[in-house]
Amino acid sequence: MIRRLAALLALVAAPALASDALRPPLLLTGQRADVQDLSGRWTYSKDYYRTGLTDINGWVAKSRMQRYRDVDVAAEEAKPGTAFFEFDLDRGPAMEIPGAWNAAAPELRWYDGLIWFQRRFDAAPAKPGQRSFLRFEAVNYRAHVYLNGKEVGRHEGGFTPFVLEVTDVLRAQGNRLVVGVDSRHDAQSIPGEITDWDLYGGITRPVKLIQTPATFIDDATLRLTEAGRLVGSLQLNGAQAAGQAVSVQIDALNLKARATTDAHGEARFDIAAPGALKRWSPESPLLYAVRFASDGDAVDDRVGFRTLAVKGSEILLNGKPITLRGVSIHEEELGANPARRLTDSAARALLSEVKTGLNGNYVRLSHYPHSETMLRAADELGLLVWNEIPVYWTVDWDNPAVLLKARRQQAETIYRDRNRAALALWSVGNETPVAENRTRFHAALAATVRELDPSRLISAALLVERQGDTVRIADPLLPHLDVMAVNTYAGWYGDDRLEDLARLKWALPTDKPLLVSEFGADALAGYHDLSAQPKKWSEEFQAAYYRATLAMLGRIPNLRGLSPWVLKDFRSPRREHPIFQNGWNRKGLISETGQRKQAFEVMAEHYKTLPSNR
Repeated sequence: MIRRLAALLALVAAPALASDALRPPLLLTGQRADVQDLSGRWTYSKDYYRTGLTDINGWVAKSRMQRYRDVDVAAEEAKPGTAFFEFDLDRGPAMEIPGAWNAAAPELRWYDGLIWFQRRFDAAPAKPGQRSFLRFEAVNYRAHVYLNGKEVGRHEGGFTPFVLEVTDVLRAQGNRLVVGVDSRHDAQSIPGEITDWDLYGGITRPVKLIQTPATFIDDATLRLTEAGRLVGSLQLNGAQAAGQAVSVQIDALNLKARATTDAHGEARFDIAAPGALKRWSPESPLLYAVRFASDGDAVDDRVGFRTLAVKGSEILLNGKPITLRGVSIHEEELGANPARRLTDSAARALLSEVKTGLNGNYVRLSHYPHSETMLRAADELGLLVWNEIPVYWTVDWDNPAVLLKARRQQAETIYRDRNRAALALWSVGNETPVAENRTRFHAALAATVRELDPSRLISAALLVERQGDTVRIADPLLPHLDVMAVNTYAGWYGDDRLEDLARLKWALPTDKPLLVSEFGADALAGYHDLSAQPKKWSEEFQAAYYRATLAMLGRIPNLRGLSPWVLKDFRSPRREHPIFQNGWNRKGLISETGQRKQAFEVMAEHYKTLPSNR
C-alpha cells in the first residue's frame, strides 16, 4: 500500500518536471553540410536468448558471444590455439538498412527479440577540433550502440531520434559500428505488448554520421505568433557556447536578425514579421529557406509560417475557421511486403492519395511518431498533421518510470518537429480506458506538451459511451484537451445494422471542436457482393457503411474534421481470417498495393463537397 501510494504521489507531481529535464542531451536538428549517410547493406546476427548481452544467471556474456567486439573473427580463427567464436558479423547475412527485419527474410517475419547489426565504414578526414556524432532517426525498440568495441550509448523508444557523440572513438578507416536491436515489448514499454499493428523490429530509419565544429548549433527553431512576430531560439553546444553572436536569415524576405547566446548557449529571436511574408496553408504550402548561423557553423531548414488556434467550437488556421478533411494512416509503404522504409517517394505516394485522391487537407499519423520524411512531405504538399505518441489502449498507469518514458518520447518528437508548419495537433493517446490513474497519466502528458510547445493544439482519440441510441463522451480528460476526438465503429463492431445509424444521437459538449478520429469497416479489395444488403468484407458493404456513417456524423453541430480508419490496409498479427485478412487489417480505403476500394470514392466525393475553409 505504501509503495502504491508513493507511485500515485509521483504521478500527481509529474507535471512539475522541468522541460530542461526532458530535453534530449543532443538534438542536431536541421540540415547540415558534413553528413555521411550510413544506409546500405548491414550484416546481422540473431540473438534470441540475448547471449551477446548477458550469460545465464545474469553473468557477463562470454567473449565468444559478444557480437559488439572489435575483432576480425576469421583472422583469429586462423591462429593456433583453443579460442573459438559463436558469431561472425563480418561473414553474416545482410539486409538493407533502414528497414524492418520482418520484411528482409522469411525466417524473420515473426522474429521478436534481439538482433545485432554491423556496418563497416571509413570516415571523412577530421578537421582540427572537429566533433563527430551518430544520429539514429529510429530504432525499434531498444538500442545498444557500440563503435569499435566500445559502448557509446543506449536508447529506448522505437519511433524517435537519438544522437550519440563518438568523437573519441571514431577512426579514419575501418570503423565497426554494431547496434543491438531488441524489439521485444513488455508491461513497462511504450507501447505495451499488444497492439493492432505490426511492431516492425530493426533499424527502421536512417543512421547518419555528422561532423561539427567544436561548438556547434544543436537546435534552432522559428515560428509565427498570433501577434505577427517571428519568434524562435538557437542553442549552441560546446565549450565556447556562451556569449556567441548568432543570426537567423531568410533571403526571400530580406530578413536577417542577430542575437547573442546566454550563459547556457541559448539565443532567442523576436522579430516583426515582414509585410511580404505569405502564410502557409493547405491551399498554398509555401516554405521559406531559413539559415541559422554562428561563428563557424550553419544549419538550414525550410519553414512555413502560419498561426493555429481554437475559438469556441472552431479551429482557426491563420485566423480563419477550417474543417479538417483527412484520413488516418500507418507508417507502411505501398507494396505486398512493407518494411517501414519511408523514403521521400514512398511518403509522397501515400500522402498524394490523401491530398489529390481524397481531396484532403489533413492526415492523422497513427499511432506513433512517423518518420521525419513524412512530416517534411506533408509540409511541402500542404497537409495538416495529427502527431501521436504510442500510449495506446493500456500501459502501466501507476508506474512513474513508464510515465517518464512516455514524456520523453513526447519531448523527443516535439523537439524534432517544432519547425513543421504542417504539424497542428499533438495527441497524448488512443482508446485508453477511463480510470483515475489513466487520466492523471494523460494529464501529465498534456502538461508536457503545453510546456514544450504551447503553439499547437492538444487532443486524444477517446472512447465513447453508448446509452441506448445516445452516444456520449464521459471522459474527465476533456478539460486538458483543446480539441475533442472520438473513435466510433457503430455498424461494424457491435449489433448495429447500417440502417440503425440514422437513429443514433450524439450528446456531446459543444464548447470545443470535435474530430472523429476513427471510423471504418473492413473490405477485401476486389471482393464484391451486389445484393441489396451486401455482406461484411465486401467493397459494397464498406461503401454503404461510409455513406451511413457520414450521414450520422453530419448531424453533429461542432464536428470540425474527420480521419476515417484507415488510408491503406496494413499488417496486423491480430487479424487472421484465412479468406479476408491473413495478417492484414482490411479497413483501408486502398489495398496494401494501392488498389482503390469503392469507399475511397465515397470519401473523396464527400470531401469535394466540403468548403476548404468554413
